[in-house]
Amino acid sequence: MNMDPIEYRIHGSDLQYVEVRLAPGRCAVSEPGAMMYVDDDVQVSTEIGDGSGRETHFLSRLWRGVRRKFSGESLFTSIYRNDAATDRRVAFAAPGPGQIVPIDLAVSGGTLIVQRGAFLAGARGVEVGLAWQKRIRVGLFGGEGFIMQKLTGDGVAFVHASGALTEMQLAPGQSLRVDTGCLVALQSSVRYDIKYAGKIKTALFGGEGLFFAQLSGPGTIWLQSMPLKRLSRTLFGMAAKASSGGRIGWFLVIIAVAVINILTMDIPV
Repeated sequence: MNMDPIEYRIHGSDLQYVEVRLAPGRCAVSEPGAMMYVDDDVQVSTEIGDGSGRETHFLSRLWRGVRRKFSGESLFTSIYRNDAATDRRVAFAAPGPGQIVPIDLAVSGGTLIVQRGAFLAGARGVEVGLAWQKRIRVGLFGGEGFIMQKLTGDGVAFVHASGALTEMQLAPGQSLRVDTGCLVALQSSVRYDIKYAGKIKTALFGGEGLFFAQLSGPGTIWLQSMPLKRLSRTLFGMAAKASSGGRIGWFLVIIAVAVINILTMDIPV
């Protein structure tokens, strides 16, 4: 099943949203709670599973929903269908500071591996599945656990990255060492491994941890500058320093905790 073609435009700089224009009869899908606004005559429904339309049997859709839940998404998918005779719009907002990344799955070989919970929206037909880490050390020390998201299809999918975004092309045999939290997405042709920092002093006092991700080409990777875990450490550090100043410090601690909870919480169904 081919994905519905869509037109889109991304608005904003740090707190972005994407406006999708749907032709008559076309559909888009998103995570529940991602919608910002929608035109009249666009029918909004919720379906268990990934909303790709590839499965009609309830148990098959339920299994797809369970896989989505393990990959950091909701058990359900919101579907937006244009029942009008002319184009209609629907917009999806990013869940936090950062950038929305439009990725054409057809150009990326039909498959894209992304961090857990990164999928925001896309054309109907995108399938959100599981990408298992086959190497034990990657699952234990890669920062994403043993499960990442696997997006498959032949149209555009929108992925959210925290902070600034960079896209890099790795040539065959070319390698890049990356902080494990900064990896947003990679083509399936890229080899993902975990390496030890190399020196005890560097690992303990260098601030980068014991392990880093090593990505080897060929293929494209997408990196983010401010993972939410790094942002939370920064907020807690600032609040902790200020806490010695008395009540204002404790107030900042409470604010920091609230911000982190908002940015990292799952969207309720």
